[in-house]
Amino acid sequence: MGRKSFTLAGRYDGSLINGLQSMSQWQDYFHHPSPSIMGLLTASMSMGSMLAIPVVPYCADLLGRRMGVVIGCGIMLVGIALLSMGFHIAMFIIGRLLLGFGIAIAHGSAPLLIAELVHPQHRAVYSTIYNTLWYLGSLVGAWVSYGTDNIVGNWSWRVPCLLQAIPSLFQIFFIWFVPESPRWLIAHGKHENAKSIMAKYHAQGDEQDELVNVEFHEIQQTIALEQEYEKTSWSELWSTPGNRHRLLILVSFGLFSQWSGNALVSYYLSGVLETIGITDDKTKLEINGYLSIVQLVSAVAICFFVDKLGRRPLFLSSCAGMLVSFIVETIGSAQYAKTQSTAAGNAVIAFIFIYYVFYNLGFCGLLVSYSTEILPYRIRAKGLTVMFLFVDIALWFNQYVNPIALSAITWKYYLVYVCWIAVETFVVWKWFIETKNTPLEEIAKYFDGDAAMVGGHAATEKARHLAGEDDGVDVSESKGDLPVVSRTRSV
Repeated sequence: MGRKSFTLAGRYDGSLINGLQSMSQWQDYFHHPSPSIMGLLTASMSMGSMLAIPVVPYCADLLGRRMGVVIGCGIMLVGIALLSMGFHIAMFIIGRLLLGFGIAIAHGSAPLLIAELVHPQHRAVYSTIYNTLWYLGSLVGAWVSYGTDNIVGNWSWRVPCLLQAIPSLFQIFFIWFVPESPRWLIAHGKHENAKSIMAKYHAQGDEQDELVNVEFHEIQQTIALEQEYEKTSWSELWSTPGNRHRLLILVSFGLFSQWSGNALVSYYLSGVLETIGITDDKTKLEINGYLSIVQLVSAVAICFFVDKLGRRPLFLSSCAGMLVSFIVETIGSAQYAKTQSTAAGNAVIAFIFIYYVFYNLGFCGLLVSYSTEILPYRIRAKGLTVMFLFVDIALWFNQYVNPIALSAITWKYYLVYVCWIAVETFVVWKWFIETKNTPLEEIAKYFDGDAAMVGGHAATEKARHLAGEDDGVDVSESKGDLPVVSRTRSV
């Protein structure tokens, strides 16, 4: 749990910003910020994350996955202190810049630690659950804002701002009870420590366990092979057809995760609800709170079906469901604008909830887990950083443009997302590949073919069968090329 707690702070922020916009005390204190100022204030966190991009992979690769998390959380605490004091809107914005800077560093390390530490049998569930805990932060943020709205004065908004510090404090303390990534330890020559950790967490302490030995030798050989041919330049991310295919997925996935219309609700639910006639602060906060519950439950439930259903079916179902939901929301909003129909407004609210269930099928937990598993160790930190860079670019654009666009053209702005989600569906169908029931090191074969740097064929196949037998799955269909590879291509 310690590895994942900082994600609460990130998603807590989105729900908090929604709540603050619905608080008259916060609006009065900052003199009712204009749409452009609100856009800058909201986007400042993404801007901070983008500023951190150059240092993120080096914290994770040179200092270790755990230390990257600690550094990130420390910077977040400084940012939280500044925005909680918030004597001026500029101070609030600077605090959010630092908050984003810290989150980028921690977010660039924690998912690597989880994916590289967890038992192969549990990789899909654990690494997918990681990102769904953003919704736990959202849930807490929504209801904290609802509760503190009754406090008279500025503490009604300062208290929820200060509470953002709890996950970071929790993380800084408990991260030391979590072992370092065995893959990072092997890459830095600490083989005995790595094997001991793998034995403890994969075989109840038995260092002679067959799976532990096969895993250890496969990781050792793969990392040694990668280091033999290792390049230090970021250009390796696009130097081969396989890496260009990975890069296309990472860039598109990062953009899709925030350009699917979800940012409208994540940060501007108040404005969306006003387009259908809901202006009461309490009603807005209640809808925000109930939506957070649905988001958390649906996102966590889906994690347990990732390996059973497969990544591609979840991605494609997610895109189709989001497209239909957004079309209905657009029609309902247009109808309300013309007729003031209560039924149309209620339909919009219902499909906001339905939309998020479909969004969570493919773009919540899988955002981090899928991006992590398609990358080989030598470029995993850099590749994940690139993905988060495009998440932040999309967030920055949305957070600055959305309030202005909503204010100017109201529901017509939804049409942009309807068209974009259709594009997303095609890209996912064409280039996203399946990775279920495949050991982490071996996924490279689906991108690089015979050029894949995978340690020992015999070890690879043995690891696949041992992991599959533990999980009770049929691994015979996973050998060689995946059936879906024929529908994808390297670029």
